[in-house]
Amino acid sequence: MSTDSSIPDPPKGLGRFYSYLNSAINVLRKYKGAEPLAHFLKHHFAAHKKMGSKDRKQIAHLCYCYFRLGKAFTDLSLEQQVLLGLKKSDKAPGPEWNQIIAAYKVPDEAPPGIFPWKDKLSAAIDAAALERSFLIQPDLFLRIRPGNQEAVLKKLTDAGVAFEKEGAALRLLNTARVGEVLSVNKEVVVQDLSSQEISFFLKHFKSEIPNQKSEIRVWDCCAASGGKSILAVDELGVVDLTVSDIRASIIANLKERFREAGINNYRAFIGDATKPNDQLSNALFDLVITDVPCTGSGTWSRTPEQLFYFNPQQIVHYTKLQRSILQNSVRHVKKGGYLLYITCSVFKAENEDQVAFLTAQGFEVVEQQVITGYDRKADTLFGALLKKT
Repeated sequence: MSTDSSIPDPPKGLGRFYSYLNSAINVLRKYKGAEPLAHFLKHHFAAHKKMGSKDRKQIAHLCYCYFRLGKAFTDLSLEQQVLLGLKKSDKAPGPEWNQIIAAYKVPDEAPPGIFPWKDKLSAAIDAAALERSFLIQPDLFLRIRPGNQEAVLKKLTDAGVAFEKEGAALRLLNTARVGEVLSVNKEVVVQDLSSQEISFFLKHFKSEIPNQKSEIRVWDCCAASGGKSILAVDELGVVDLTVSDIRASIIANLKERFREAGINNYRAFIGDATKPNDQLSNALFDLVITDVPCTGSGTWSRTPEQLFYFNPQQIVHYTKLQRSILQNSVRHVKKGGYLLYITCSVFKAENEDQVAFLTAQGFEVVEQQVITGYDRKADTLFGALLKKT
């Protein structure tokens, strides 16, 4: 980080804004990317209790603006990079910030090279649109669970919460305090717009088995907080559900979330999806959901610090991990059964190349799609539904 910059004398009335900038610079000098920026800021602000909520919001926004430039413009001073990120963000800086931007002689051109790995993208990705999206904070999205639409819309309207309805999805400002108005997990699920559109694959899967007489057996092998499992229950109806994750704390959180969601009939265990597990033995499933660990590159508009600290070797790491998970999970797909492969990555090696591996393992592609969110203030995902022949 370059910091060679002459600091102009604060014009009258702008001292508070220069203080915000200096505080953000202080955070950026301390932050090394070892944890999510949101967690680091939470701890930082806890140690500086004199800062009010407005102050914290301003400083956090400046920090995120800096990381939205990726490694572009590293020849500028740290202050200039923060201000350039602010200038190019989707939020108008305001007259005070514009004065400071002018005082620091921040360049006017659009930032080039924010995302320098364009040759590694999935074919359907618009590289220019993806790069522009890193300057924009995605919206907050809710998914209305079945049977709750009328009540949810009324509660939001009565509480004066602004929203836009897009099918079963609701688009809200990130500042919306939905937990104070709605029963999260019971009435709605906090779930990105593109993640909600994974329902397309679940609907297609259900249409492939119209005469299913028994409960649909589903294993969500990298369940995390259970968002895809709840979606599967809502789309498929009564299912014989098994969920697993390698992290005990995550499974504990999942169980609490399922309790809130009213999902009681399921099996959960802690397990490494890359290895055989005694709790599964030789169990076979109609559908195995593999929402695998990945670079998360489709979500970097939400977490731009990951864009800044990204090393392409991470693609190698995650593709090997994904391959191990797939080699183990395909054993539990019954003949004629299905595997749903999901990433939140924009990289071909994590997406189409893994589907090619699965087809070599005796699967045929039923549906495959990049779900673009970079043009909708949402995440970008990849999904593929495959059938075991």
